[in-house]
Amino acid sequence: MLRYLTADQLANFPRLCETMFKDRAVQFHDRLGWEVEVDETGSERDSYDTQNPLYIIWERPDGTHGGSLRLLPTTGDHMLADHFLNLTDGVRIESPLIWECTRFCLAPEAEATTSSALMLGVLEIGLQEGLSHVAGVFDARMIRVYRRVGWGPTILGSDGVGRDAISAGLWPCENEYRARLLGRAGVSDELSRYWLMRSFDAYRVAA
Repeated sequence: MLRYLTADQLANFPRLCETMFKDRAVQFHDRLGWEVEVDETGSERDSYDTQNPLYIIWERPDGTHGGSLRLLPTTGDHMLADHFLNLTDGVRIESPLIWECTRFCLAPEAEATTSSALMLGVLEIGLQEGLSHVAGVFDARMIRVYRRVGWGPTILGSDGVGRDAISAGLWPCENEYRARLLGRAGVSDELSRYWLMRSFDAYRVAA
């Protein structure tokens, strides 16, 4: 199932939280060799995790992490502006209608539909919040993922070649993509809406 959780809600789901940050370490540090910090528990976090981002997490039946990503408004600090301005010709993307997606992570042996479910979650948030686009930086391996799920970005700029290339892109938050993502994820319209509303109802009660 999909869960939409802000950082201050993660403590309510300790197993899900623990396995998410450990899977991030496995993917980004161990497998991809990124220069990220891994703590003594084997978890990967960075400064953006302290800004109360919204996490979209695929939770497996046993309560562990199957895949995740995080979203932050571009009106505050975000990775594209802080570290990747070379991909946008020095132009800072900053708009209340554009959020940034980062740390797209799949657990080892993730189910084939997990990527599609996560992308569906991003679009659901975009439509819920009235966003025009979601921005993100991605490497070459993700291009085939976006093609498979049927919701790809407009590329703003790239750096590098081949498998080492990274790009910045914008995904349009338009309802026309929703049915395609539902089909790819194998999720019904009613179930996707339930997951979204359940999470937001819990957030409103907590607030």
